[in-house]
Amino acid sequence: MTAVGQAGVKTKDVIIGVPSDKMFATVVELPDMAQNELAATIKYQAEQYIPMSLDEAKIDWALLGKSVNDSTKNEVLLTSVQNSFTEARLDLIEGLGFNVVAIEPDSLAITRALLPSNVGDARVIVEVGEFTTDIVVTYGDAPRLMRSLPTGMQSFVKASAQNLNIKPEQAAQFIMKFGLQPDKLEGQVLRALQPTVDQLAVEIEKSVKFFQTKYPSVPVGGLILSNYGVTIAGFNDYVSQKVGLRSELGNPWQRVRVSASDQANLQSLSSQFATAIGLAQRGGA
Repeated sequence: MTAVGQAGVKTKDVIIGVPSDKMFATVVELPDMAQNELAATIKYQAEQYIPMSLDEAKIDWALLGKSVNDSTKNEVLLTSVQNSFTEARLDLIEGLGFNVVAIEPDSLAITRALLPSNVGDARVIVEVGEFTTDIVVTYGDAPRLMRSLPTGMQSFVKASAQNLNIKPEQAAQFIMKFGLQPDKLEGQVLRALQPTVDQLAVEIEKSVKFFQTKYPSVPVGGLILSNYGVTIAGFNDYVSQKVGLRSELGNPWQRVRVSASDQANLQSLSSQFATAIGLAQRGGA
C-alpha cells in the first residue's frame, strides 16, 4: 500500500499474474466446433491434459484459432493453477481493498508486452528472472509453447561466487558489469558463468526443436530477450550464438506512452516491467 500511495495509483481494478512455475499450460488440438460445444468438451476432457486434480485446480482456456497442421481442428490454449495458490493471492489483494478483474499466466502477459506487431514467423521469448527463466515460443500473436526453468539471476550469482571464490554481492556486481564479455576481467566472469548459461541455451534449443517438430512449416525468426537477459552484458550475443538464432532486446514499453522524465528514471529497470505492463494491457476482458 505504501508503494501504491507513493506511485499515485488511483485505480482499484487489479489483474493478478500467475508465475509460470506455479501453473501448467499446454496447447491442444480439438475438432472444429461451436464455442458452447468446445467449452463442454474441454470440461469433460481436461483431465487428459491437466497433471493435477481437477477438484483442486482452476482451469481456463482460450481459442487460438485454426490448427496450422489441420484445418478441420482448432488449437486451444489450456491452463490450470492450484486453487490454494489463487485463493491466497485473491485474499491478499482483495484484503487491501482492490477489485480483482482477472487472473492470468505471466507467460501470456510477457507475450503481449514484448511481441512486436505483425510478426509473421515464430519467436522465442526468453524472460530471465531472479530465480526462474520463462521460455515462450509464439506464433501469430499467441504462445504455442511455454516452459519455466529453475535457472535465473540467482543461479548465475551462485555459480560466479563459487567459481571465483567471492561473496554473492560482489558476484552480482561482476555479472552486471562484465557479464559474458570475453575481454572483460580477462574473461573470468565469462568462464564462471559458462556452464550455467550453456545449460540454459541447451534448454532453449530443446524448446525450439520441440516447436519445430509440432509446427514443421513455421520458421523460427529469432529470440526476444527480457529482464536480466537484457541487462547482463553480452548475454544476448552469447545466447544467440549458442542457439543459432538472431536475438533482439525486448522492449515492454513499445506500446506505452511515457514522459521523458519517467523514461530517464526507469531506464536502468525498464526491461523488468514486461509482466506488469502485459497484465495492464490485458484490460478487464
